[in-house]
Amino acid sequence: MFEHLTDRNWLWLAGEFYLVGFLLGTWSLWRGGRPSGLVMYGLVTGGYMLQLLGLYLRGRAVGGCPLGNTFELFQFTAWSATSLYLLIGVKVRSSLLGYFTACLSAALTLVSLAIPAWDATRRTNLFGGNPWIEFHAALALFSYGVFALLTLTAVMLLLRNHSLKHKRLGGWFSFLPSIIDLDLISVRLLGTGVTLLAASLAVGSVYWLQDLSRIGLPHLFTIIIWAAYAITLLLRLKGWLISRLFAWAGITLFAAAMLSLPVNSNPHAKPPVEARR
Repeated sequence: MFEHLTDRNWLWLAGEFYLVGFLLGTWSLWRGGRPSGLVMYGLVTGGYMLQLLGLYLRGRAVGGCPLGNTFELFQFTAWSATSLYLLIGVKVRSSLLGYFTACLSAALTLVSLAIPAWDATRRTNLFGGNPWIEFHAALALFSYGVFALLTLTAVMLLLRNHSLKHKRLGGWFSFLPSIIDLDLISVRLLGTGVTLLAASLAVGSVYWLQDLSRIGLPHLFTIIIWAAYAITLLLRLKGWLISRLFAWAGITLFAAAMLSLPVNSNPHAKPPVEARR
């Protein structure tokens, strides 16, 4: 029965799991209750496993890590963010983080599925069998998943700041972690994302510097995104970018990163020579 399901079928099912988690969480908050952490974690885990299966099937079909078009980039980013949530979600002990993760993953997964043009062209053997180039690309996208989770904690930081400013400490605001915890988590996520993306760029530079003509818009956009996040981290550690400004910086930079993904999936961009053989 299941052998007839395609990679997109599994990804649709994953998006539906995420959506159910988001809707159940919204219903709980609407009724004034806390979203069930266990139920939320279970639904997100279910969506994650289905998405992993869909990406695995897509990877087999294209002969490598599925990062060849905008659809695949959005799917991989959603999977990366969910991976990180599943690793730290229990430790954070915030059912709202699971709620926001379900919202983000549902949005990225279902929106990319709903736009056929993003998956109109599949690029096979994108990395030419070179594992280092594939590792460079996968690591860069995984860092985007870290930045996605940073965006969620930034939203929660803004909500907590709003609740304190207007002295609204009851209702669903009471389910938010403290502003100190949110700030600490955000800084750690930012540091992790900057480090992962720096490592990805270091691996990629081994090939770019052999022939500077290989550097195209996708590489430049990635470098700019990394530099912007690195500057944000430096300003935060210096204490010059805190609270609401820090949160808005994280949200704005992630929006810019996501807008750059269609450029990164441009089939006319030059890959390294090893990927074109």
